[in-house]
Amino acid sequence: MNVHTPLKLLGDLSPHLFMRRHWQKKPLLIRQAIPGFKPLVDRSRLLQLAANPDVQSRLITQTYAAAGSSWTLRHGPLGRRAFPTFKQPGWTLLLQSMNLHDARVHALMNQFRFIPEARLDDL
Repeated sequence: MNVHTPLKLLGDLSPHLFMRRHWQKKPLLIRQAIPGFKPLVDRSRLLQLAANPDVQSRLITQTYAAAGSSWTLRHGPLGRRAFPTFKQPGWTLLLQSMNLHDARVHALMNQFRFIPEARLDDL
């Protein structure tokens, strides 16, 4: 990747200019950076991956009590019954290294290879 070539993904900025002007300095909104973007992995596939012992998964849930709220962390594999109802607020599922499990995710991540690898960990 030539870091001096402008990218539509970055609103016609080059990766070099984006990193110099905006990365960890000031926000940049690029509407329709990826035109027509749709979710790459549907809910059922995410749950299937979360149940797989070869996939690092974490369920973070907010619980409420009289003293306030707290967060709990549960490591996978996670069966379907581990999850709150989908309409319930206050929880999230994190799946690590999705680019290793889905080619479309891998292709999306490759568009951002100009970002330091340590910052490109999650999608």
